Amino acid sequence: MTQARIQNPALTVPGALDALQQLVASAKNAAIPVATLAMVTLRASQINGCSVCVDIHTRELEHVGESSERIHLVAAWREAPYFTDGERAALALTEAATRLADQPDPVPDEVWDEAARHYTEPQLAALVVAIAAINAFNRVNAATRQITGDHVARIVEALAGAAA
Repeated sequence: MTQARIQNPALTVPGALDALQQLVASAKNAAIPVATLAMVTLRASQINGCSVCVDIHTRELEHVGESSERIHLVAAWREAPYFTDGERAALALTEAATRLADQPDPVPDEVWDEAARHYTEPQLAALVVAIAAINAFNRVNAATRQITGDHVARIVEALAGAAA
């Protein structure tokens, strides 16, 4: 079994976890459905290979009552009939903003314009912040090989308590 290279930097660097959590919390103030934000964070985490965050956001989606079909098919949202046009736009924006180096125009106008059809400017801003925040968490966890496990259930409970 793989083990973490070091203790999680977000826990060891003073103020880092609080700063990341504040960034996440700020995105939740824009009236974007909780499930949409969780799908966005799940998709970025899948792309970045962050087992901790994939586990957290899968459980988060379960906790808010999402169906197994929707949860399991976030990775293949383009070919699955379970997502709204707004969710698809958010997922496309997530993929583009997560894979910035993969194309010369990282977030093409058609991706941005489709998201803008479904979200207000403050909601778009919150989506961008949420995508940036999850990418930061993913990079901290993936670079140091943080391992998922039973502790994730406590994190999801804390997220649910903060959302209530």
